[in-house]
Amino acid sequence: MTVTAAPGVWADLVGQERVVQTLRNAVAGGRHAMTHAWLVVGPPGSGRSNAAKAFAAALQCPDGGCGTCITCRTALSGAHPDVTLVRTEQLSIGVDEVRDLVRRAAMGPTVGRYQVIVVEDADRITERGADALLKALEEPAPRTVWVLCAPTPDDVIVTIRSRTRRVELATPGTDAVAELLVRRDGVPEAIAAYAARVAQGHIGRARALARDEDARRRRKEILDLPGRLTTLGACLTAAANLVASATEEATAATVDVDARERAELSEALGMGAKGARPRHAAAALKELEEQQKARAKRLQRDALDRVLTELTSYYRDVLAVQTRAGASLINAEQQADIATMAARTTPEATIGRLDAILQCRTALETNVAPLLALEALMIALRV
Repeated sequence: MTVTAAPGVWADLVGQERVVQTLRNAVAGGRHAMTHAWLVVGPPGSGRSNAAKAFAAALQCPDGGCGTCITCRTALSGAHPDVTLVRTEQLSIGVDEVRDLVRRAAMGPTVGRYQVIVVEDADRITERGADALLKALEEPAPRTVWVLCAPTPDDVIVTIRSRTRRVELATPGTDAVAELLVRRDGVPEAIAAYAARVAQGHIGRARALARDEDARRRRKEILDLPGRLTTLGACLTAAANLVASATEEATAATVDVDARERAELSEALGMGAKGARPRHAAAALKELEEQQKARAKRLQRDALDRVLTELTSYYRDVLAVQTRAGASLINAEQQADIATMAARTTPEATIGRLDAILQCRTALETNVAPLLALEALMIALRV
């Protein structure tokens, strides 16, 4: 199937024609089309951040988002002086960071038409941070535009939500995601079709699977787990291995940046130089260490969440076979294993296992120790 992409900065927003049209109308300045605060919501991987950045670039571009001029390129990359892109690597965005953004928002644009503040993780703003942001939304600067992103409207407090214009992204179709991978990333069509199908509309996940053979291998290992969970020992071992793998992944992603941040902070503090103040330096280093631990914790949680997503797709397929729903399998490559599992259990048992996965996700979100949460899940999945 051929999918027609929108031109310019909108090209990567596949399957979002209605949202693209709304944002393009705002850029064009149609009557009642533009406002000072936007809330971009949509399921994970639907392209919230891409939509927000494309909108920011189009607002600055003389041609409404051509995608090729220096204004578009710098806005999309975060290098434009009047476009601020905020994406936290921590578990939350605190009040101090929000106040910095509010101060920046109060300034007029220097070279562009607007001062645009894009917050990619608005659902992570703390309650105190939201209070600080509220004032800026109630009394907006004349040429400032806020673009907040969150999975759902309910993830943003109601006082913030009520002062924004909402645009809702849909989960893009498999054909649209596959076409994007082929066009943008040069992925072979067969691999693109596979990645788009198993990623279930999550563009970032599809891209990772299409470009990384190790990611595809790790995914298969997760899908092989259910059939091996036959004893208590196997369940506990599987849980330990999953947590260890997630921890290793988080460490690998942060070790270099952690070292660089420590070196830069030590240099800024004059560590070892004459006149250094060790007491203040120790406090600053401790704060950095806490931030780095929070970042590693988030990355570990993200890795475990991907595990839960893959297991959910597996048991969804099992249930589809058991109920003879006629739905296409997400994991067609595991069809034989899925059929075996479907024959060994009942639809009621499969629904119970899907509930256990949801409970595990909730436990991780409420800071239950990952190993305990995964052990409870693996035992619940035991055949």
